[in-house]
Amino acid sequence: MPPFSQTLSSLTDVARPRCLALLAVLAMAAFPSSANARIRGYDGVWNVTFATTRGNCSSGYSVPFTVTGSRVSSAGGGRVSGKVNRSGTVAVQVSVGASHASGGGRLAGVNGAGSWRGIISGDQCSGTWHATRT
Repeated sequence: MPPFSQTLSSLTDVARPRCLALLAVLAMAAFPSSANARIRGYDGVWNVTFATTRGNCSSGYSVPFTVTGSRVSSAGGGRVSGKVNRSGTVAVQVSVGASHASGGGRLAGVNGAGSWRGIISGDQCSGTWHATRT
């Protein structure tokens, strides 16, 4: 039977790689990947103002959207679903009662812009949107 100090040394040699692997996993969890960090860069509440350029729909109304990771959702009123990718390209679908619209565009920093189209109160309309992160 080997002496205690030699047994302890061999246990340390086995445990060290496991400890290093555990530290590496913890470090990866603590520091998100650059792709995840870029997506998280759009998190928050965005106030979106819509302008109608075609059709008989109201113009100038604002709706708050929430971005969490790559998901876009409602921050109050209506059903909102959508995605934003790491470069800021966004696609969203909105419905309130019988009215529905879809839109796309880009978020960058604390601003965003794009276009939308849909059927609002029975009228076919389209236009642009501008967003500001609050």
